[in-house]
Amino acid sequence: MKPLAPGSTIGILGGGQLGRMLAIAAAQLGFDVCIFTDEPDSPASRVAAKTIVGNYLDTAALADFARRVAVVTTEFENVPAQTAEALIAAGARVAPCPNALAIAQDRFDEKSFLQALGIATPPFAAINSQADLETAVERIGLPAILKTRRLGYDGRGQIRLKSEADVAGAYAKLGAPGILEGFCAFEREVSIIAARGWDGAIVHYDLCENEHEGGILSRTTLPAKVNAAVQGAALEAAEKVLHAFDYVGVLTIELFVMADGSLIANEMAPRVHNSGHWTIEGALTSQFEQHIRAVAAWPLGPATRLAQIEMLNLIGEDADAWLALAADPNARLHLYGKRDTRAGRKMGHVTKLIV
Repeated sequence: MKPLAPGSTIGILGGGQLGRMLAIAAAQLGFDVCIFTDEPDSPASRVAAKTIVGNYLDTAALADFARRVAVVTTEFENVPAQTAEALIAAGARVAPCPNALAIAQDRFDEKSFLQALGIATPPFAAINSQADLETAVERIGLPAILKTRRLGYDGRGQIRLKSEADVAGAYAKLGAPGILEGFCAFEREVSIIAARGWDGAIVHYDLCENEHEGGILSRTTLPAKVNAAVQGAALEAAEKVLHAFDYVGVLTIELFVMADGSLIANEMAPRVHNSGHWTIEGALTSQFEQHIRAVAAWPLGPATRLAQIEMLNLIGEDADAWLALAADPNARLHLYGKRDTRAGRKMGHVTKLIV
């Protein structure tokens, strides 16, 4: 692909906070952004040059969108894979590829894909009935986690099974086709964030160490408390996935670090990631600029980390402390422009650099 000239328009599917930060990064490089979203008054639309509000399966609207942009990317993996395919059919260049989106949208397909690449995962089984669940529990054991195959995120669509009493009726409670995953007694969770360009060049960030509360990322710190071998193994896993998809853009893999130093892949995200928000102030090139560079066929930027990092998510009413956070000389506050504060909703983040 020929590098896009400044002034070109980049299309982004999705109007959430990741789209917002991508649009800001694109503007800094001289690009215009057109957002396609099914959400009126989205956070991304208020910082973009143009927004089209429509259904992700409306082929006519997508064809109009395709005519307006030089390349299309996504800010969340649950955009239907058919949307990307319709855009390609309309003549658009799309990155990442529809296959990466399709596989990441289904937890069973995702873990099957990772295992096929030689990347370790928890034991898992497809669950389409209560009988399937009971058979899988016999094989995998307890504790385990029953998850929806599709559309679950931030702890949603998950049921923890600790005993046989939890198994009874669990499939009906889930209410959708699922996947049972064996529990991993990990020491810490980390994420590897890497980018690949159209030319196959790869750049990666230092490993992020993540803490969750209620299934939602609450805190990311760097450097992660791991050795060089763990960092190298995480990068090797990321490179396998990037090359397998002929991927373009930023991709993230969440991993469990076990007591013996081995890694088990939890999930992948074909997009910029919450655990990489620290890169805005904490790296020479943010993950958002890196993604724009990649899809625009620009040279990838250096991912050098500049300091020790603590990044805190602002969930729900946490964001009400914005004035105090803004007054902290060591904090860099990012609010996502969401109109309503709700429990469990990501409202912003704050990054602290220790130099």
